[in-house]
Amino acid sequence: MGTDNARAADETTIRILLEDHAAALRVKDADGVLSHRTVGFVQFSLAPPLRSAADKNGLQSWFATWQGPLGYEIRETRIVIGDDVAFGYGFVRLSGTKTDGTWNDLWFRQTIGFRRIAGASRIVHEHDSVPFYMDGSLRAAVDLKP
Repeated sequence: MGTDNARAADETTIRILLEDHAAALRVKDADGVLSHRTVGFVQFSLAPPLRSAADKNGLQSWFATWQGPLGYEIRETRIVIGDDVAFGYGFVRLSGTKTDGTWNDLWFRQTIGFRRIAGASRIVHEHDSVPFYMDGSLRAAVDLKP
């Protein structure tokens, strides 16, 4: 295990990476988003399928469903640092106007896994989710806020 100073530096580096990643999402920059992910990246997204990979065409297609920049706010992120791996978890607010004029504003939970490769932390896994109501309706609880 590294020193407390080394772990604090690693956490700062990961928080900067997360902000750079979010900034790329906000301006719908597929290359910028993918630049933080590793080969073999796996995502458990809100949208089907159950598992997806880093795919520039898919990301660009999704970006094309939005008008203008996206709102992408990261909140209450906790980072846990290991020797060559780390993970972060917290909440994300995604907002914006779809191409059909519909306004969307959604909070969801996010867990991101990192791995140190050639001395730099990279995103290896991302898991996004919303809870669902356990009242038998199976409705996604998209009205929740942190």
